[in-house]
Amino acid sequence: MDDIRDPKDRSRRAGRRALPRWAPVPLGAAAGLLAGLGYGLAATPQYAATSYVMAVAQPGAESATALGFAQAYGRIATGSAVLAAAQAGAHLPAASLKSRVAAATSPDAPMISVTGSAPRAGAAADIANAVSRSLATLANKDAASTGVHLLVFSPATAPTAPSSPSAALSSAVGAAAGGLLGALVLLVRPARENDPEPARLPAPTAPAPERTPV
Repeated sequence: MDDIRDPKDRSRRAGRRALPRWAPVPLGAAAGLLAGLGYGLAATPQYAATSYVMAVAQPGAESATALGFAQAYGRIATGSAVLAAAQAGAHLPAASLKSRVAAATSPDAPMISVTGSAPRAGAAADIANAVSRSLATLANKDAASTGVHLLVFSPATAPTAPSSPSAALSSAVGAAAGGLLGALVLLVRPARENDPEPARLPAPTAPAPERTPV
């Protein structure tokens, strides 16, 4: 029956037999490396700049009050009211500004960090500073009733390097992910027919019955 098979089919089967069983691992790593390198070269670099806003308790107010209001103002730092007033300084409409700014607070310090991101370093700093100033201006309108004053403690400066992954890092991550997928394929892949079978021990034979002399 083997003699009447299609020669192309026999060559394909021979090619499959030529690949070792662990081939998915290096193949996956190589594919991930190329994909990560392509992404790193094609993606637009992103820059991030951070400014810090401090909540200061007014005379007569408790220091814990400043910490509590810092937490509250950190939650509204990316709200529509703050972004609407910041869009002129950030040179972006409020709808686009919302996706380019993030705010965070500290559990033990009355500090709010405002981070802006953009394809240009200067634009990232402009976004962070515009939102910080807008937040402080909005909060200070109620300083007489809250007993807390916000001030821009540390303005953002233009970063010198992008915050997005470099092409080398993207390649390394892609290679690691591809190798991991290849290993998973190797684990779930059934054994091939032409894989060598493990050596088997010979089955024990029963001892011959002893003959008693007549």
